[in-house]
Amino acid sequence: MRKSTKLALAFMALAGAVGTTAYAENNASAKMRDDMMQRLDEALKGPNGAITFDQFSDAMDSRLKKLVAENGGKLTVGELADALEKARFERMARRIIARYDTRGDGTLTADDITSRQKKLFAMLDRNNDGKIEKGELPKGGRFGRHRQWDGDDGVQ
Repeated sequence: MRKSTKLALAFMALAGAVGTTAYAENNASAKMRDDMMQRLDEALKGPNGAITFDQFSDAMDSRLKKLVAENGGKLTVGELADALEKARFERMARRIIARYDTRGDGTLTADDITSRQKKLFAMLDRNNDGKIEKGELPKGGRFGRHRQWDGDDGVQ
């Protein structure tokens, strides 16, 4: 492959990565803005439809103030990043547990995992012969809700 072609491909890969990151950051910013506006709307539902600065400040981001207080009045980039990462992974963990937890007790067991695997296998084994053949796999290689599947029990 020519050097100019390699450079062009490398540049396209880099541009794609940067674009994906920017898109994710814009979505995160939009969600933060929406969450902030929702908290503000809730605060404004008071008896007179107005709020003081203290109420406004509490509605804006009390979690951030709590993090600052828990870290001696100052919050470094690393401390904030750690807190954000922990919150993100806790949300992911809650979704996974909710998806797999068959007893509804907030825990995950090997039986829960096996149960979910059996449901997914049954959905993929469209001719019910106890085997999954390539033709039974969803187009695009994605599992979850697909219109082409006859029965959708909501398993993702």
